[in-house]
Order: sequence, then C-alpha cells, then structure tokens
Amino acid sequence: MSMMEENKNEIPAAFRERLQALLPSDLFADCWQSFAAVHPTAFRANRLKADGHALCAELLAEGFSPTALLWKADAFTVPAEQRRALTECAAYGEGRLYIQNSSSMVPPLLVDPQPNEWILDLTAAPGSKTLQLADMMGNEGRISAVESVRGRFFRLRDNLAKHGADNVQTYLKDGARVWRQCPEQFDRVLLDAPCSSEGQFRADEPKTWAYWSEKKITEMNRKQRKLIFSALQCLKPGGVLVYSTCTFAPEENEAIIDRALGQFPGALEVEAIELPFEHAEPGLSEWKGKTFDERVRRARRILPLDGMEGFFVCRLRKTGSTA
Repeated sequence: MSMMEENKNEIPAAFRERLQALLPSDLFADCWQSFAAVHPTAFRANRLKADGHALCAELLAEGFSPTALLWKADAFTVPAEQRRALTECAAYGEGRLYIQNSSSMVPPLLVDPQPNEWILDLTAAPGSKTLQLADMMGNEGRISAVESVRGRFFRLRDNLAKHGADNVQTYLKDGARVWRQCPEQFDRVLLDAPCSSEGQFRADEPKTWAYWSEKKITEMNRKQRKLIFSALQCLKPGGVLVYSTCTFAPEENEAIIDRALGQFPGALEVEAIELPFEHAEPGLSEWKGKTFDERVRRARRILPLDGMEGFFVCRLRKTGSTA
C-alpha cells in the first residue's frame, strides 16, 4: 500500500514500523494497543492551595472514585468517564487540582528544585510542569518561565495565576536566544522540548497524528538542538538540566543528548535515573546506523503502559563552564 492509499483514519503505518523497531518486542503489542485504550484521568493536588488528603476526601464525598498513584502521594487518577465531571467540580475551578498525565509529572521530580534556587523553565506553556515546580518549592525561590508562542504564553500566565504560583516570572521570548541575556545564571533548567508528540497519539483522535511525518521529526530536531544549546548555556556550572519530550523519536531524544555531549566535551555528565514505576527502558545505544555516546543509555524511555504516555527523560549535570 502506498502512502497515498493509506487509510487516513488510521495511525500512519510508517509510525507503527518505527515504533516496532524502537520498543521491546515482548511489549510492542501492549504499547500499540495503548493508543486505542481508555485510560484513567490523572491529576495532582495543587499543594499551593490544597492538601492532598483533604482533596481526596472532598472528591470522594462528591461521588468521584480517586485512586492514589503509588509513587506520588499527592497525585491521583479517576476513571475516564469521570473526567468531564472533574473539570466541572469546585476544586478544579478554584485551582486546587491540576489535570496532568502521570508521565508529565516525572520531569519536575528529576529537576528536584530547592526553595532557595533560581529555576528556568525554557518552554513552559501551558504550565503544568511550571506549576509543579512552584508547588515543590512552596512558592519560594524564583522560577523564570519562557514561552515563545503568544497564545500559549497567555494561557501559561492564566494557569499560573489561577493556581497561585507566585514565585514565577513569565517571559514571551524565543527560548533559543535566552542564553544571550542569561549566561550561566540558573541553578537548574527544565527543557520539556516541543516535539512531534507521538506519546499523545490517540487512535480515535486523528488530529493527534494528522501532522506527523519524518519531515516533522527533522524539523523538531532542529528546534531542539537550538533549545538545548541555550538551556546548557543558561545553566550554572554544577547545575542540573532535565531534558524531556513526549515522543518516541530517537532523533528528538537520544540524538539531541548525544549531540550536546559532543558539543560540550568535558562539561557535561549524564546522571543515572531511578524511576519509581515499571516499564521504563534505558536510552537507545544506536538508531538507523548511528551509534550514540554510551552515556545516553542512562536516559529513560517511559513506555505507554499503565495509563502513562510515552515519554523520554534525561538528567544532565554541568560539570564545567561552557561560556
């Protein structure tokens, strides 16, 4: 079947072929099925406004069926059929909870921000991870949140205000250029990079994959290379950068880390990551004939199982100046 003849209501066959080459063979069928499965809705208690136990009790009293995430005490899920009602409840309207896939909660945990630090969230909209960082810091310290797209920037700002994140300053700027104004200023940086969003594909929502192509992956790779360069130049020596995407594409994941390691030899180290749940694989050692730096294996690929989306996370330590 040619690409022109491919059913436009099905996830592209080229994507399936790539995914089959990427995933463990014994888990591929379950991962592929996840794109069509009905998943529970995950959310966090916003501790800037609410206590997790009190929020859970409130939702139970309102007829919801919250289940705590085993690895994150202030996070819960409700059955998919309760999602709409959750968005209409008082706690949601008042910013006491934030709906967020559990995979998306991992990068801020790896950033591990401390209350007295200055954190950079380089591509911040719509603000889910920015809010989680503010929550973890108890609204202390400083967070600089950057977003380059005007509409998304205002959504970010509204989300921060609604949820009471007072230690965040927002900037409508191109993240790839921020390093020129802020060389080696930040204690920690989160780069949850714009990507081809393969981890968010849904079989029943063609719009989630309508614009996918290998050309799109190449386009994202170009943006990500510029962004990670900026992120690393913004980071203080000794500081931590967490790089993450919600895509499977190695060109947007391992290849980006491999290039950064080669660009700043002797100034970066990839730190080992221990994740508190199953179904996280090491980073790939090669893709399509290209071998990556062996340290890239310390990154982690979160598989789309147990209600989680496909995600890539890597934690870099800056061991010397890149100025």
